[in-house]
Amino acid sequence: MQSRTVLVFAAVAEIATGLALLVVPSLVGRLLLGAEPTGIAVGVARVAGIALIGLGIACWLDALLGMLIYSGAVAVYLTYLGVAHGLTGLLLWPAVVLHVIVTALLARAASSKMGVRAGSA
Repeated sequence: MQSRTVLVFAAVAEIATGLALLVVPSLVGRLLLGAEPTGIAVGVARVAGIALIGLGIACWLDALLGMLIYSGAVAVYLTYLGVAHGLTGLLLWPAVVLHVIVTALLARAASSKMGVRAGSA
């Protein structure tokens, strides 16, 4: 089996696991660890799910795209946790700001990369 085929298989598996952690973290916890996550562990599981989706996209399609999706989605999710659930951890809002900045930088890099591709076509 070629390495690219194995990498794509692994990427699809990680994306599927990430989606499951994002949508049904309690089911994944029960099936994987024998216990459902509770409290803040649900949010941590969802951030892990977002990370796995980003990893899968980075390995399958494009590293820059994977990081862009991860950073943007984490910024949105952490903002949601702070606004809708009133979480107030000391590093919550600095993490949101950091991810927004990183997302903007990644989007700019992706835009430049696409411009280079379009110009070379």
